[in-house]
Amino acid sequence: MRVPHLAFSATLSTLTLAALHTPAAATTLVRQSIERLTAANELIVRASVVEIHSYWNPEHSFILTDVVATPSHVLKGERRGAFTFTVPGGTVGDVTTLILGGPDLAPGSEYVLFLSRAALPGGPTRMTVRDLAQGVFDVRDGRATSQAIGEPLQPDAEGRIEVPGGEDGLPLEALLREIQTRR
Repeated sequence: MRVPHLAFSATLSTLTLAALHTPAAATTLVRQSIERLTAANELIVRASVVEIHSYWNPEHSFILTDVVATPSHVLKGERRGAFTFTVPGGTVGDVTTLILGGPDLAPGSEYVLFLSRAALPGGPTRMTVRDLAQGVFDVRDGRATSQAIGEPLQPDAEGRIEVPGGEDGLPLEALLREIQTRR
């Protein structure tokens, strides 16, 4: 029985490598402004990721990852104490599902997260980062930088394609103020 599993793993690895050579436009993201992200999401928090757990959905057709986070500042919505949200993709054993343009989260790291309820592949409706990498800003050294840096964004209604704050990001306090004034 081990041979079919190895053949499946080899095929999956080959398909994954082939996907990596596919143009990045396979995931199409329309550039989102802070104003749009704030209006379109129900929960916005500055939070630290505490734990990440990846698992197969009940049909064993897709990998999902639950992320436990502790908010230090709720900017929109209501949330007290640690909470869990789910993102598509992750690694279980030797199988990885990679979502191009998806968020990259790590325990011990701090983020500004834009979250909403949405249906996930092979799963029920859950709190998630609906805007993929655009809905996550890394927080380091007093700055907030969009994880969508380097993603090929489609122009927004004003024709802009650069993520808010560009490569240098935004001063964290400026981002927090902008979110609070637009909620």
